[in-house]
Amino acid sequence: MVTIAPEPARAPNGFADEATDASDADFKPMSADEAREWRAAQPPMSPWPVVWVQAAAGLVAVALAWAVSAGKMPVTQSTAYGALAAWLPAVFFARLVARRIRLQANAGSALMALMVGEGIKVVLTVALLLAAPKVLTQVHWLALLAGFVMTIKAAWVALWLMSARRRAARRD
Repeated sequence: MVTIAPEPARAPNGFADEATDASDADFKPMSADEAREWRAAQPPMSPWPVVWVQAAAGLVAVALAWAVSAGKMPVTQSTAYGALAAWLPAVFFARLVARRIRLQANAGSALMALMVGEGIKVVLTVALLLAAPKVLTQVHWLALLAGFVMTIKAAWVALWLMSARRRAARRD
């Protein structure tokens, strides 16, 4: 059996030594004043606008389901349950993130809180989706999925709009 040694990272010109030297040469640590100035220019984003956009998207999904299904309750209720299965875990996660921002904890504990919070959010979402047949008298799975997906995708739209607004504010 032959063991092959891993190759070191290479610079664009193909030389491994220059790749390390180039990245070291570009790195300049910030002073305390520069770090304070950077933090003032980059305030933490609140998770609550994303949660409220998700709630609005869920309500729009329910209204659309009601209008398209001519007021059939199983379709409307399934859409509402799907939106709720996406929104409730997002509220829990937002509370956790907002608390972490308020505490201004160190980066390691903040990252751990995000990972644990995301794990709990996934478990809660799966539990809510699995409980749908027990909670609803009649489940319309396509409507439930539509409400769920529309609410989840609203978070991405909200984050995109928030980042676009921050970029525009930085340019001004």
